[in-house]
Order: sequence, then C-alpha cells, then structure tokens
Amino acid sequence: MEKDSDLLPELFRLALKPGSVDGLDLEHERPSPAQELRRKIVEGILYNKKFVPTYHFVILALVVLFSAAHWGEKTRRWRRRAVKPRSEALHDEDGLETPKAISITGGPYIRDLQDSSTPSSGSSTILGTESPPRKDLDDDEQTPLLYTGHHLQPLHPRRTILSGFQAFLMYQPRPIPLVQKALPSNGTSLAIVFFLGINVFYTFWHIDLEFVQSFVLADRVGFLFVSNLPYLYILGAKNQPLKFLTGRSYESLNLIHRRLGEVLCLQALVHALGMTGAWYYFIRPTGFLPTLLDFLTLKIIVFGLIAFFSYELLYITSLASFRQRWYELFLGLHVVFQFLALLFLFLHHPTGRPYVGAALAIFIIDRAIYRINLKSLTVEAQATIMEDDETVRLSTTIILQRPKTNHVLLGKSIAHGWQATDHVFITIPSLAKKYILQSHPFTIASQAPHPDEQMAKLDLLIRARDGFSADLLMRARSHKHLQVRLDGPYGSSHCRHLLESSDFQLLVAGGSGIAVIWPLVQHLISLSRSSDAENVSASPVLQKKIVVIWVIHKGEHLEWVGRQALADAEYRGVQTIVPRATEEIGRPDLASEIAEALAGAVSNGKRIGVVTSGPDSMGREVRNICAGMKRNGVDVDVAVEKFGW
Repeated sequence: MEKDSDLLPELFRLALKPGSVDGLDLEHERPSPAQELRRKIVEGILYNKKFVPTYHFVILALVVLFSAAHWGEKTRRWRRRAVKPRSEALHDEDGLETPKAISITGGPYIRDLQDSSTPSSGSSTILGTESPPRKDLDDDEQTPLLYTGHHLQPLHPRRTILSGFQAFLMYQPRPIPLVQKALPSNGTSLAIVFFLGINVFYTFWHIDLEFVQSFVLADRVGFLFVSNLPYLYILGAKNQPLKFLTGRSYESLNLIHRRLGEVLCLQALVHALGMTGAWYYFIRPTGFLPTLLDFLTLKIIVFGLIAFFSYELLYITSLASFRQRWYELFLGLHVVFQFLALLFLFLHHPTGRPYVGAALAIFIIDRAIYRINLKSLTVEAQATIMEDDETVRLSTTIILQRPKTNHVLLGKSIAHGWQATDHVFITIPSLAKKYILQSHPFTIASQAPHPDEQMAKLDLLIRARDGFSADLLMRARSHKHLQVRLDGPYGSSHCRHLLESSDFQLLVAGGSGIAVIWPLVQHLISLSRSSDAENVSASPVLQKKIVVIWVIHKGEHLEWVGRQALADAEYRGVQTIVPRATEEIGRPDLASEIAEALAGAVSNGKRIGVVTSGPDSMGREVRNICAGMKRNGVDVDVAVEKFGW
C-alpha cells in the first residue's frame, strides 16, 4: 500500500525528469522549463509539510482565547453576585414595581385560573390589556433593531461605540431570500467567517495561481482536509470539552460543525479536480496513464474517490430539508457514510492516517465509552394524549441516586437528577423494529429535582409530526404505558447562569418552547426560596422580578403546563402573559409586550436577562429587540434555545 500511495509522486518525477535531447546531456546546462517546474513542485510540497501543521496552533490559540473570555465572564458574574449587598440583590429598593399577579391576556384563560369557570372566547381581560394582532414579523425591517414605537431607553443612556458593536453582534439578519435559509446572529456569522478565512489563508498562502502548480494546490488542500477532520468530529460530538471550555451550547457548536463540513466537501472537490488536472497536464503526455480511465482505476485514486463520494453524500443527507423529512434514514446513513469515508481515507494515503485515527478515536469516545458508562435507564412511562390531540406527554417517576465520583468525567445517569433546559435521548423499541437502535432527543419539561429529594417526576412533551413522533402518537392511542430507555441528561448551564446573574428575568416561549422555559421558571423560584430562607423572609413573593410571555397556537396548549402550575407560579409572584391563541388573532405584537414588561427594569438601570425558546422567527425577533436595547445602552443579555437537532 505504501508503494501504491507513492505512485503518483513517482510518476510526476518521471514526467518531469531532465533527460537528453539527441544524445546531448543537459544536466550541466541551464535548467530547462521542465526542471524549473519540477523544482517548484518539490519545493511546494515540502513547504506544505511545514506550513499546514501550524494550522493546529492557530486553532488551539482560538480555543484558549474563547475559553479565557468565557471563564473571565463567569468569574465577573460570580463576583458581581458575591460582592453585591444581599439586600440590594434580593430587594427592589430602586422603585422597580412589585411583581403583578399572573396576567393571561386575551380573556379565555384568566378566569380558568381564578374560578375554574370556562368563559367564552370574547370575555374581557381582567389584568392587563389585550395585545392587538401584529403584522408578519418580516414585513417591515427598515428599523433594523426595534419596531417603531417600542424604543426602550434607560433614564441615563450609556450609548457608546462598545454598546453599538455589541448590539451589532447580537442582531440576527432576516433569512436568505428565495431559499428562506435562516441566518445566525452577526456574532456567530463573524466567528464562522473568521474560521473560514483561516482556511482560505492556509489554502492560498505561498501558492502561485498557475495551472501548472495544480498538484501543489491539490496537495495543500488535501492536507488541510485531513487536518480539519478531527475538528469536524469534535464539533459534532454530543459529549465534548468545547462546551465546558467555551460555554457555547451544543447547537452553536453544531452550527460551526455544519459549516466546517461544507468546507471539507469543497476542499475534497478542489483536491480531486487539482489531481485530475495534474494528471492531464503532466502524466498523460508521457504515456504512463494515457486515458482518464487508466488514471481513475489506480488503487490510490479509487480509494480516494470512494472517500470523496462518501463525504459528499454524508453532507447531502445531513441537509436540514433531508434531516427533518427522513430523520431515521439520516441517522442510519450518517453512520454508514462515516464508516466508509474514514476507512477509504485511511487507505487513500499515509499522510491522512494519523488524522483519521484521531477522528475515529473521537467518534468512539463520544458514541461508545460515554454511552456505555452513562448506564441508560429503562423506565415505564405513562403516555397521555393532550387536549390538542397531537401532543403526547410521557411521564415517569425517577428514583434518584447519589451521583458517583466519576460522573464529572463520564457524565451521569438520569437517576442522578437533571438541571433546567437539560434534554434526554429516548428509545422506544415497542413502536417498531426500526426504532430499536434509534434514539431521539427531547427537552425535559418538568422541574429539576432538589439534591435532597429521593424521587422526582420526569415529563417529556412530544408533538407529533412524522416518523417517530407520529408513530408514538398512534401507539399512545391504544397503549397507556410504554417501556422507554432514557439516555442522558445532556445540556448547557448557559441559560441558567445568565438568568441567575440578572436583576430582571424575562422568559419568552413560543408553543412547545415552554418545555424549555417552564423548568427555568421553576429553577428561579427554587433559588428565590433558598434566598428567602437564608434571609428569614416569610413572604412567598419573589424579590427579583420574573416575567414569562408564552405565545400559544391553540387554547388547549395551556394544558401543557397546567392551570394549577400557573396558579402556583402566580402565588410566588411570577408574572405570566399569555396572549390569545394565534389561531384566533394571529401573531401577537411581541415587541409591545416585551417593551411593556421591561419598562420598569430599563428605566431603573437593572441588569436584564432574557431567554427565549420557540420557532426561529420568534427567537430572531426577541434577539433583535434585545439588540436594540443593547444599542441604547441597556444592560441586557439574551440566550436563544432553538428547536431542532
């Protein structure tokens, strides 16, 4: 195999070998064009071997930089909470209004919580005012950060160049026209562009853009491809150190993973075309490989082509349009194409073998060692079809155990508890044979257990769409109890830490995004209870203000949380705003709702933390409202928990 992998370089050396012309030895004459070209190619290949490895030092430096920024911010937040006087941290002494009772606007639901009656859809609002229908989110964006008429400014604006730059990074542009592809925030886009720019720099630095140097370019790009391979697998791993080091969520890292995958597909294409061009220009005229078929049937080329097409098909089947429509097929093909690509890339050339080994090691650690040591838990769950007849609630009671000492390194089982915003992978073999080896992620919709509790209720809300969820809905119609294997929990602490370090906490949910938001509300209430106990406070009302805005499509969706749970949160001082169902009045004026909810906090200079979970359009709108506030000098931070996987 080693000799076969050296065949192409040997052919190039033979093709460019200086020789004799009519018996005249030219070795001691002035270098011929062929000799000069051979020298450039050899120098280019040797330079590639020295230059490309420095790419890893650049990536390492970036990881260190982002990690330092993340942990520096965490340290500042911790000091801010520790140094701030407790009375200032827990009490609103600056005139911030006392939290209102629960305000479910639009009429149909406020009475349900207070007197269990069922009014008509036209009943009037008791608390607050009904939010008027608003035009489509994308109709008017001439004002890029805030909708006209809803400007939020502090009493003493601190609008600076820094706040303007931070607002720009926070802002999320509209989807790409025609294809309607959603774009991330400007900050994420700049990070991706910078990462891509590094790859462009390493591709073309010290490369003469001449067709005769196509072999050097192809060699450089191929080297970069295998160098990026371990990073592709690290960014796509469910269990990885980058989440801990940089504080980024799985979703944000997975976004970079997808963009890097696109870069690798392009690099593989350039490598293949460059090698084909080199064959045509250098080797074909010598008669060694006179036809394209002769070239393509070389063993080294065959292995490379199989790896190339495996990665290209891996990318195509990973596109959102394919993944969302055929999720189960996507999972199976992802494993098959990864195996083929790694195997034949290993056989293709010795240079790539260390990187293939590293990528394979990452894959094994992520999929095997972690999963085995997590000890997935199989439980009997009660399946309940909700009032909307399209949502299944899986409920079970978890007997809690004390976490083992190695759970920090190897993760922990669901039996060791979970945190707000965590998710689990579930497997239900009884649905069909094809689901025996499949696992699907869902956010835990119930409150995280306290460390002292011995058992806890775990709820999952699953809306039926197609595939697994549709089959689950059909199964739940005839079977009220199902055997479910739980793997996890997984998740990030970013949202919790953001809210914990804020004076005013706004949580915005769209539809089933309440599965993320409501456990966060319970988490904040639990923290307030602990603080109240430490300060010997008898009042059950929260001292920090918490506002929840929940946009629902149907009135029946209110049962996802339950009227009793909403009433309990009301008793604790959480202000909940639920506009009338969108199927009745259309999308609510979310900008107006947020402006009204945050008015007191903005005018008093409070630190505001915002977390939203729901459709992409809602997350984008909330992010951009916060960007407008940031531009005006408001101390606000936002986190968007997106749907999808």
